[in-house]
Amino acid sequence: MNVPRSPHTNRYFITPLSAKLAEELCSWRYEPPFDFYNWSSWEVMLQLGLEFGDSEIRNRQYAAVVDSDGSFIGFAQFFPLLGVTRIGLGMRPDLCGQGFGLRFVQTIVLEAIRRAPQDVIDLEVHVWNLRAIRTYEKAGFVITDTYTRRTANGPVDVHCMTYAPKPMDAS
Repeated sequence: MNVPRSPHTNRYFITPLSAKLAEELCSWRYEPPFDFYNWSSWEVMLQLGLEFGDSEIRNRQYAAVVDSDGSFIGFAQFFPLLGVTRIGLGMRPDLCGQGFGLRFVQTIVLEAIRRAPQDVIDLEVHVWNLRAIRTYEKAGFVITDTYTRRTANGPVDVHCMTYAPKPMDAS
């Protein structure tokens, strides 16, 4: 059994999202209401060329997040827009809600800055996902807009959150 360590003693790293890891990602299953984030099967992703099922998109936009032991703990997407890097992310379901999120998000933000230092960094989050919103706020994101996004499952209200870290206190 893979027992997670304290997030204070673990480091996370960004690596390429290989086809093998992408296939593993498709097997992750979140409990309701987070099951909205479940991916289609790997076979469907490949057949339809969806997201990381398309090797070109996977290599250009997606990355794996691993811990210091090399365990696959999550993924990140770095979607380029004009002057903006929109990040998408997901942590392995058995690690969610255990206090690992802040370090996970910080690792992804640092990679987004490394990839495009001049870009604004933002993300979208469902308005009901308060656990994620709190983590993003702790990582330096602020809600800058709220709107309805069309999805395959119907319309969903989302917040757009922009990375705007507070300056260090000089006192």
